Amino acid sequence: MNLPPAATPALPRRLFLQRVAGLAACASFVPLAAVAGASSRGAKFQTRGVVLVPEDLTWHEWPKCAAKAGLTTIALHHGRSAFEVVKFVHSDAGQDFLRRAKRLSLQIEFELHAMSDLLPRWRFDEDKTLFRMNDEGQRVPDANLCVHSPRALELAAENALALGRLLPPTTQRYFFWGDDGLPWCRCPKCRELSDSDQALLLENHLVKALRKTNPRAQLAHLAYANTLAPPARVKPEPGVFLEYAPIHRRYDQPYASQTAGQDAIGNLEANLRVFPADTAQVLEYWLDVSRFSGWKHPAVKLPWEREVFLRDLETYAALGIRHVTSFACYIDADYVRRYGKPAALTEYGAGLKSRQRH
Repeated sequence: MNLPPAATPALPRRLFLQRVAGLAACASFVPLAAVAGASSRGAKFQTRGVVLVPEDLTWHEWPKCAAKAGLTTIALHHGRSAFEVVKFVHSDAGQDFLRRAKRLSLQIEFELHAMSDLLPRWRFDEDKTLFRMNDEGQRVPDANLCVHSPRALELAAENALALGRLLPPTTQRYFFWGDDGLPWCRCPKCRELSDSDQALLLENHLVKALRKTNPRAQLAHLAYANTLAPPARVKPEPGVFLEYAPIHRRYDQPYASQTAGQDAIGNLEANLRVFPADTAQVLEYWLDVSRFSGWKHPAVKLPWEREVFLRDLETYAALGIRHVTSFACYIDADYVRRYGKPAALTEYGAGLKSRQRH
């Protein structure tokens, strides 16, 4: 979602499952479920988070500064493969990060474009019907899957459970997103469903599988780019919550004033007629240096607009939103050397803590 896609081959399922068993056997591994969560009882925004890629943690002070700012949650993300996050979490640096997060009572989540891991592309030679059909009527392994393939749904659920064991969130909230802004299936059975409906159909299947082993599991429905419009024909199963990410909005004016265009605020209001507001999460880009840098290094200095941010919080609060996070990618060791510690992080945390309940 935050980094341009790269040609990274998916790990074959047989090796995927071997990694689950092997890593679980490591005596030195810090169990993520043991990371204590900060209590936000009584706070207006229950989740106050940032989403980072592993490279951002070259700035060693991220956990301490996040906790000092009053944030509750750090989520890890990667634009290519979930296994980039897996490799980091199970490295020495990743284990050190988890230990420091635990001491600071920070929650840990994983927000992932996971489709190439849930349905590895090497399976295309084995069974083309698992994969989506394009507008020309050809089965292609370029994105997502065919949601009317029972076998594709079965494999996706099996690998979601395996990935969840490798990366268990401390909040019981899972984020297994579709491929980054890419189309879903256009086969005769799928073409009557929008991309949002197809994504939700898969998510409904995944959350039921997750809840067989973890009754508290919740799964995000990502409203973003081609899935920003609400589902029209598929209803969310219990445990599926809305995650709304208006990547194409403007940041020089409050979101409430943006009533036209691809990411108009009306899309959020429409989604909240399908999904409960109290579990919905806004995934914003206020702190996302990578977005403002065009996803290219060297990073620009964050163009922080405090008043826009505070107005946005009032808008989200009025709509009943209780969970807010922002990408903060490219705020890494190199960024801090160039521009110093981001004062915006303190103002971001203070704003999230000080908004009064409507």
